[in-house]
Amino acid sequence: MWRGYRWGALAAIALISCGVGWAQGPKTVTVGATGADFTTIQAAVDAAPADGAVIRIRPGVYREVVHVDKPKIQLRGEGNDWKKVVLVYGNSAASTCGTRCSATLFVTGSDFFAGNMTIANDYSKTSDVPSQAVALSLRADRAVLRHVRLLGAQDTLYASSIGCMNAGGECVTGRQYYADCYIEGHVDFIFGDAKAVFENCEIHSIAHGPGGYLTAQSNTRPDQDAGYVFNHCKITADAGAGDVYLGRPWREYSTVIFMNTDIEAPIVPVGWSDWKSAPQPRLPTATYAEFHSTGPGANPAARESYAKQLTAAEAKKYETKVYLAGPDGWDPTLVR
Repeated sequence: MWRGYRWGALAAIALISCGVGWAQGPKTVTVGATGADFTTIQAAVDAAPADGAVIRIRPGVYREVVHVDKPKIQLRGEGNDWKKVVLVYGNSAASTCGTRCSATLFVTGSDFFAGNMTIANDYSKTSDVPSQAVALSLRADRAVLRHVRLLGAQDTLYASSIGCMNAGGECVTGRQYYADCYIEGHVDFIFGDAKAVFENCEIHSIAHGPGGYLTAQSNTRPDQDAGYVFNHCKITADAGAGDVYLGRPWREYSTVIFMNTDIEAPIVPVGWSDWKSAPQPRLPTATYAEFHSTGPGANPAARESYAKQLTAAEAKKYETKVYLAGPDGWDPTLVR
């Protein structure tokens, strides 16, 4: 009995000394220019145990590319200002192996969390040559972002499932929850085939003469369990944003729903555009819908004929706790 107690006490002391704590919670480390455990975010991720860690990031600008391939990694900006904790880089499709290689932050580990910080790709601010340039590439399940700014121009956020765009391959749904976030860009700046909810977010179209598209969702299969839902969001635009559409179908079964959204931006009245370079029209097979849109850009009578206005009963299945529950009953609203 005594020997067992002594072993347990020694084990607890060892865990505490490693920063894990008595309850064996996630390890916590800090990142900062001075006086922190690490000076780069990538070094903190690399040092994290296989079952994840809390990485607290002190105010500063971290100019680096970060890859998160472990589960349960949390990136938490310290302080109360998301503008003061900035992860940024300037890669582009032209300077790397393509759009998929251009991100500032790549996440493939499940149960990822980011909060109170900015993730940006500033390629468009340093080059006059147009190119896709991703800020965040998120290809993972059960991911949560709270109070995060995502800054870019073309292809700011790649919100994707895993393997679903490969014909005939395994398709793993990536559930993602974005709460109280700000996302800006111009062309297709939220794209991919995740099953994602954006709640209480501002979606902002920046100045771009030719105009742009908020979304380019890319479901490839008629029965694919994925799509973007924007609930209680606000859509805004810079002067000079041009003709802005709610979205266009990157693939045949693109699915995007706007619910209870304040559309302050001057969205083109038809709302949705086809993918004009596709071999055949995709709007007939896409699922585009709205429910209770308000503001100057809300114009249900003028919307594209293939788009739909949902009833209250139809909208219920897109509520966060229902839509993202999955077989494991996941409730992202509890993740903070």
